[in-house]
Amino acid sequence: MLLHLRLFSSLVFGVCLTAASFSQQPPQPDAKLVREANQLAATKQVRSAFARVDQDKDAILKEWISLTEINAPSGQEAERAKYIQNALSQEKFVEVRVDHTGNVVATRKGTGGAASVVFDAHMDTVFKPGLQIKVRMENGRIYAPGVGDDTRNVEAMLEMIRALNAANIRTRGDLIFVFTTQEETGLDGAKNFIAENSSRIGSYVALDGGYEGFTYSGIGINWYRHHFIGPGGHTRSKTPPYSATLPLARAITRIYELPVPEDSNLNIGMLGGSEVENAKAADAWFSLDLRSTDQTVINDLEKRIALILQEEAAREHMAAKTEVLSLLPASQRPENRNSKLIRTAEAVHLALGFADPPITATASNNANQALLAGLPAMSTGTAPCQDSHALTENCEIEPFYKGIKKVLLLAVAMAELAR
Repeated sequence: MLLHLRLFSSLVFGVCLTAASFSQQPPQPDAKLVREANQLAATKQVRSAFARVDQDKDAILKEWISLTEINAPSGQEAERAKYIQNALSQEKFVEVRVDHTGNVVATRKGTGGAASVVFDAHMDTVFKPGLQIKVRMENGRIYAPGVGDDTRNVEAMLEMIRALNAANIRTRGDLIFVFTTQEETGLDGAKNFIAENSSRIGSYVALDGGYEGFTYSGIGINWYRHHFIGPGGHTRSKTPPYSATLPLARAITRIYELPVPEDSNLNIGMLGGSEVENAKAADAWFSLDLRSTDQTVINDLEKRIALILQEEAAREHMAAKTEVLSLLPASQRPENRNSKLIRTAEAVHLALGFADPPITATASNNANQALLAGLPAMSTGTAPCQDSHALTENCEIEPFYKGIKKVLLLAVAMAELAR
């Protein structure tokens, strides 16, 4: 999922609204689409594809482990990309290429007459270069850094392609599987792919997070690095002036006391100061991550935080400086909730036994880029996982196979089965 975004400006489609502001009562599932999803799941072709997933369980788990143990920090996805290329090199119906941003793009051409559907899973992880990753399994769970975010969905897309081919399923619309780069450091792989291919994308599905439900709109995400600049000095130099860490500490305390509305988040995740222990920091800084479904909340918090920074800097006769690292506008598109993609996804979840799937407006992944480009988009996932971005990350194993079937059925439903 999104860890850091570089500064860019994008056109916001739709009005920035909270999920609750446009509809107090969510729409009821479309009975016709639910019936059609059940009928599609019962066809000989789809049953054959599902059977392939069941037959491949051991191989799927083995490959999931192999992919997880390939460390792939953002910008260093080449080894994973090569594995994926090799894995798909013998698959029929699939054209594989690598674009200039390092995305592996596997296109399964349709017979014509329906819009294309993109499925996206990002290859990169948040962990440092050189980390030696070793998977362990215990009590039906698989443990390793990156095993869930987003390796489970990379493996799911590989198996989708194999199962579709094994069942000789052809769709009317193209199915485009994009294994993207640099999702964690700016959504750059998806951003470039969408910019270059938007005219041929009918709908966009980011496989990232989630399992029982899915998202239909994206939250705003802003990243900053705030600095306090002072004179510095030695530990034994005259005080005041103090280290710049003093106004930093006071500011952080005040920032965490700010009221943050529901569906919004504030996090200070990184700190920095002097390079040695016996120096007063001349430049002390902290990172700030603001997220909300409502852009006005982000804007208001920005103003409140700026005032705190100014006051605490002035209190110690220092200066405050802000670096804007990234700005991703909230991509709240209420109308997308009633789009064919979202209503079909709901029907597919229900058809496969996901009762009352949670449907939220809180995507923070490559789906945001598609939404900002005005495309019907969503995000979901293929296995229930915990501790994303932590060394203790883990997923349940058995539900993963059902998750693969879920996204496979969604693919065939949206791209339309060729008869």
